[in-house]
Amino acid sequence: MDINMKPTTAFLFILFSCISAAQKITCSLENKAAFEAKIEAIKKFQDNTIGDTMVAVGKSFLGTPYVAKTLEVGTTESLVLNLQELDCTTFVENVLAFSYLLKNKRTHFDDFINTLETIRYKYGKLDGYSSRLHYFTDWIRNNQKKGLVLDITNNIGGSETTKQINFMSSHQELYPFLKDNDENVSKIKKAEDSLNQEVMCVLLQEDIAANEYLLQSGDIIALTTSIKGLDVTHTGIVIKQPDGRIHLLHASTTGAVKISKLPLVAYLKKIKHNTGIMVARVVFD
Repeated sequence: MDINMKPTTAFLFILFSCISAAQKITCSLENKAAFEAKIEAIKKFQDNTIGDTMVAVGKSFLGTPYVAKTLEVGTTESLVLNLQELDCTTFVENVLAFSYLLKNKRTHFDDFINTLETIRYKYGKLDGYSSRLHYFTDWIRNNQKKGLVLDITNNIGGSETTKQINFMSSHQELYPFLKDNDENVSKIKKAEDSLNQEVMCVLLQEDIAANEYLLQSGDIIALTTSIKGLDVTHTGIVIKQPDGRIHLLHASTTGAVKISKLPLVAYLKKIKHNTGIMVARVVFD
């Protein structure tokens, strides 16, 4: 979850009815066309391993502009599809959705929408604003329960820790759907309370160098933080460069989807408040 709150670019949205009566899709004609072009362009990667597919799909988004809060559209929660503007989380979600479509040899728009809903929402179903997996710790745990990813942080040298998570309920002014909406605030607090019942596992920044060889291309990385009440500030995808070093493929707050110039270890040392990483490996049988 990026905490750089800048207004999303406005453009014409069209609402589509979904298979689920409770769900609405927000998607422009341009983004519908972008889906069709994207799925055609990446078909050639469908026989890759899931990790290599994640990297190939991720690289296909290189240069796509970074825009925060692209999911905050309208007055009620809808399934937003925006392939032309990405934040760090929607980048990861879209890459994962496209990768699963390729591995399952599915190319239809409805398949993509259903997969994106499964990834983005608690238990895979859109049921209001609070059903979105806002905290990335919750995102990893819930998608692990769905069988989509596996939290491998503990297996690569991570340490268990606890932290009180309440950033959203404590900073309601930053979230349009929480402003003057007591019902949403109450539900978010319940989600935070549930999240606080479990320990977090973090590979501390000082331990990453010794364990980076255990990371694989396509792994999903979440950057943990010392900011009060918050678990994660940024996410991205592992890309192993020819020299064997791990870099970050991500929607950068500095402007667009890119590959970090610095290896992950050096990159993280420049991130204010960073404490380490959580790592989720994509699962595909």
